Amino acid sequence: MEQLWAPWRLEYVAGASGQPTDDRCIFCAKQEDGDDDRSLIVRRGERCFVLLNLYPYSNGHLMVAPYRHVAAPGALDAAERAELWELLAQSITALDEAMAPHGYNSGLNLGRVAGAGVEGHIHLHVVPRWNGDTNFMPVLADVKVMPEHLSRTLERVRDAWPAAR
Repeated sequence: MEQLWAPWRLEYVAGASGQPTDDRCIFCAKQEDGDDDRSLIVRRGERCFVLLNLYPYSNGHLMVAPYRHVAAPGALDAAERAELWELLAQSITALDEAMAPHGYNSGLNLGRVAGAGVEGHIHLHVVPRWNGDTNFMPVLADVKVMPEHLSRTLERVRDAWPAAR
């Protein structure tokens, strides 16, 4: 694999990754952590929350998850489903303002075979895309190019979050 230098990622390699050190679900651990900056939580709702993906596909890659640990859409109650989709809409509004992407990939990975890294806690991915972005790099060169530190992205998206509706 070719090497691209990104010294800011040393904190992940060195073990300060923000991942739980036990077997807890990452979404449950982050929502209970008490430090939204460390947990990369952008926004909290009543039933769901939005956080940056620690290992993003592109800058601004958000995830929307319910507080409750449930695995399937059918296990969500009506209020959780409504807030999940409302936070998706707000996420796109904030990302439009903060980063001006040209489009989005958004969706659920349900089950390991479908690409779910965390199978037991449903979450919706919101991935900003740009014309000419480097999304092909993982396929061709087994690398990802992230031009902005996650803490700066967190700040930009929070600052752009739309007013409560």
